[in-house]
Amino acid sequence: MKTENPRCQLYIITPPKLAPEAFAPQLSRALDAGEVASVQLRLENADDDMWKRAIEKLMPIVQEREVAFIINNRADLAKEMDADGAHLGIYDMRIKDARGLLGPDKIIGASCMDSKHLAMTAAESGADYVSFGPFFTTRSPYYPKENYAPKYMVSPTILSWWSAIMETPCVAAGGIKPSNCRDIVKAGADFICASTSIWEYPGGGAAAIRDFHEAMNQVAVKVG
Repeated sequence: MKTENPRCQLYIITPPKLAPEAFAPQLSRALDAGEVASVQLRLENADDDMWKRAIEKLMPIVQEREVAFIINNRADLAKEMDADGAHLGIYDMRIKDARGLLGPDKIIGASCMDSKHLAMTAAESGADYVSFGPFFTTRSPYYPKENYAPKYMVSPTILSWWSAIMETPCVAAGGIKPSNCRDIVKAGADFICASTSIWEYPGGGAAAIRDFHEAMNQVAVKVG
């Protein structure tokens, strides 16, 4: 037994509204504070020019640290700008179509909410990871409701179920903070996804990254 989860990694999402030049130093500090597997650019009500400005400014910061740069929804821009991949929501482009556009080497992720059926279908269609959530109340704008009542919360048992039967990695998203992530890690999440809990964290994004790692490393898992 060792007090570190060798599997679970951080997957962070940008704020939905940002000024690329102003946000770039915050992103750099966060990425330098601890290991991050992926950064997803997720913008709200942005035109193509804004998307491209953000990609041009932020993608080099991410990739020079050997972190994957993923674009939300816009597989077309992921292709055009040579990002590392795209994340697809439940109402976005089909995975097979995105794979045809992006090719075999790019990362494609899929939001599956609390649906085992959607997750199985996504994996069978070639998704590189599936995302479940929300697990806690969230203010993030990318869920159908601004704030989920408890009855909408996803149980961490879906992560255990998935990990037991599938090889495709699973991402846990929605309201996850350093203070509540331990049960998510224990349940078998391969990645913890966070946005608001990074950028609105007391002390800033770098402090959030450090505290996430401290919390995740306190989870004891059997190795070997």
